[in-house]
Amino acid sequence: MSRSYGDRSRINCIDRCLDSEELGIRIPRPVGHGPSRFIPEKEILQVGNEDAQMHALFADSFAALGRLDNVTLVMVFHPQYLESFLKTQHYLLQMDGPLPLHYRHYIGIMAAARHQCSYLVNLHVNDFLHVGGDPKWLNGLENAPQKLQNLGELNKILAHRPWLLTKEHIEQLLKTEEHSWSLAELIHAVVLLTHYHSLASFTFGCGISPEIHCDGGHTFRPPSVSNYCICDIANGNHGTDEMQISPTGSISTAESLCEVEVLMEKMKQLQECRDEEEASQEEMATRFEREKRESMFVYFSEEEELAPTRDVSRHFEDTSYGYKDFSRHGMHVPTFRVQDYSWEDHGYSLVNRLYPDVGQLLDEKFHIAYNLTYHTMAMHKDVDTSTLRRAIWNYIHCMFGIRYDDYDYGEINQLLDRSFKVYIKTVVCTPEKTTKRMYDSFWRQFKQSEKVHVNLLLIEARMQAELLYALRAITRYMT
Repeated sequence: MSRSYGDRSRINCIDRCLDSEELGIRIPRPVGHGPSRFIPEKEILQVGNEDAQMHALFADSFAALGRLDNVTLVMVFHPQYLESFLKTQHYLLQMDGPLPLHYRHYIGIMAAARHQCSYLVNLHVNDFLHVGGDPKWLNGLENAPQKLQNLGELNKILAHRPWLLTKEHIEQLLKTEEHSWSLAELIHAVVLLTHYHSLASFTFGCGISPEIHCDGGHTFRPPSVSNYCICDIANGNHGTDEMQISPTGSISTAESLCEVEVLMEKMKQLQECRDEEEASQEEMATRFEREKRESMFVYFSEEEELAPTRDVSRHFEDTSYGYKDFSRHGMHVPTFRVQDYSWEDHGYSLVNRLYPDVGQLLDEKFHIAYNLTYHTMAMHKDVDTSTLRRAIWNYIHCMFGIRYDDYDYGEINQLLDRSFKVYIKTVVCTPEKTTKRMYDSFWRQFKQSEKVHVNLLLIEARMQAELLYALRAITRYMT
């Protein structure tokens, strides 16, 4: 780049400010403060204060997307993960692949819309048009080519009940004569769908705010902001008198600190018990079934049904179709046993064979999220968090009916309390229902970076679970 993104931003800003003064344009005011509605702005890295590594990440993001979006500004809490995420997303959207560029962005729109994620829909509407997509397709899915419309059923099942996916669904897409998908195209589409379903979970789970130029990101209501430069507003440089950080509840600091100590003690005890004795395979299977059943009774505290807006719901069909528990009454879906079909032994090689390099990129991203640790918990250092990270990951897969034979599911109830389970289930299964109250109610004494880390675990575990069901169905069709 001849100029850094910061230089270009400042020049554009001066031009906009001059134009607004000459033309008498009202300057939009941001609705929220900073990239997240959940995380206080002062705790998020301000652009301009980053180190060399983060500056390089910001520059890469800006060069690839033409913007520095709020997802990036929150993910940068974890630079190693962000680098892998950006590299994967750039490859999926912009590098050589089976699908044309406008199809890729349209599939992103379809996937994000299933969770009513207008933030991602708006971003990809702009990208879709930028790469030459037909504006008529944006009037509704029925205006898109039949080939994309046929993807609607796969999108719906993967987003809400991936365990119901069968090889017949795959056969229908691959054998629809003139509108059929090739295997390579379908793998690309599946990875895009699962990527954007999980990214919707991150967007809602971290309370990502719309950018100021997007719908919902600005307002013209008073008080007047005429004494601000528009670039100050866009970059979140507001007056300190406007910042009102509300308390996160009536729980005392002492109680929160006690929660951390109790959790650390449980982790230590589990490690010691594991070293001393191991449960039988029958007992392990029983504990999995018990945890799977109990996950049904983790209810969302917000019962209000949010009707999808026309702007978002036009991009998908069957708006009444949503998440239902894997083990609900009257339904029996066989447990997905990882020893029979795993990402490492089966999914990875299938993706890499049909869409070269993507399997490697996804594998790296999964491993970084799963193994990421700074050996800290709240104010404590030199902590082994592997037991806790594994419990979170396996709880998500358990909700999806996926079982690891070598894991003791009795550990989950000891490490994840009810408020944390409610948050996890909401973010993973119905992310559009996530509230700030849910975010504030778990791990109250932990750092914001640690809560963002939780969200990285949630979205990668969710993406891998969806991929496992989709890739297994494709494998069964092929064999």
